Amino acid sequence: MSILRFARYIAHMTSLAISVKDLSKKYDSGFAVSHANFEVPLGTICGFVGPNGAGKTTTIRMLLGLISPTGGTAEILGESISHPEKYLSSVGAMIEGPAFYPALSGEENLKVLATLGGFPIERVNELITTVGLAGRGGSKYKTYSLGMKQRLGIAAALLPNPKILILDEPTNGLDPEGIQEVRDLLKKLASSGTTVFVSSHLLSELELISEYIVMLRKGEVVFAGAMKELLLQQQPVILVKTENLADLKKIVEIAQADGHHATIRSEVAHIEGPAEWAGTLNRKAFDAGITLTQLAPQLPNLEETFFEMTGDRS
Repeated sequence: MSILRFARYIAHMTSLAISVKDLSKKYDSGFAVSHANFEVPLGTICGFVGPNGAGKTTTIRMLLGLISPTGGTAEILGESISHPEKYLSSVGAMIEGPAFYPALSGEENLKVLATLGGFPIERVNELITTVGLAGRGGSKYKTYSLGMKQRLGIAAALLPNPKILILDEPTNGLDPEGIQEVRDLLKKLASSGTTVFVSSHLLSELELISEYIVMLRKGEVVFAGAMKELLLQQQPVILVKTENLADLKKIVEIAQADGHHATIRSEVAHIEGPAEWAGTLNRKAFDAGITLTQLAPQLPNLEETFFEMTGDRS
């Protein structure tokens, strides 16, 4: 390797928060994660998506040094996951929901964790404000809403003042207001330079905040890269509803006869095809005696892309 290429390689590696190379975890039942490769640049929000059982939590556990890989490796902030003690002080994480003392206040809970972890106690009040709990830090944890509990969990993950924040389903069970609160918080953290690696099944939320995306299917990475790049690769979609539900199957048959991939999800036909073909479909539906109540061409979104690439068409 030439000196110039080596210098470029070093510059590339130092600009990465996470670098995963051929990472695998195999159990008796088979691979939970199989030969995964992806990179997460510093200072970005990266969404981590896949159907249940795709290997997201297993991957996160390997990155945090909680379980050892069967093969391959990964680096966090340039340090190998085989030596987690070298990088964990720069990583904050919340997996499987936060655990706190119900009878203590949010502030008291954070002070206990700060003391146990050897973090500055003065960070507690700062973090209470950062996560939007100013004025409620003195309230007992058991009085918190689910959204407040999740935000306190994120505050706990931020106690080490981490360069990377790893979150597993941080919006699980939240109402729309709570989801927006967490979304705004993650955007705020990323804008201040924190790298956020977040797994979630709420694809519309990840699309709003993520610059990068890693998509898993059955333990394998099917896409890793910029969100814009992923969406540009996809076909436009036409959404169709019919007055008579039974006619949806006929719409799918019409689309397939014209060479368009089509499926039915949640009583809506999803047809891959350009917006111009919607007029043809409208005419053919009319000729077949089918009344359409919705005919909406749209550019691909993350949810459509996810279903297409993972084959998860539930």
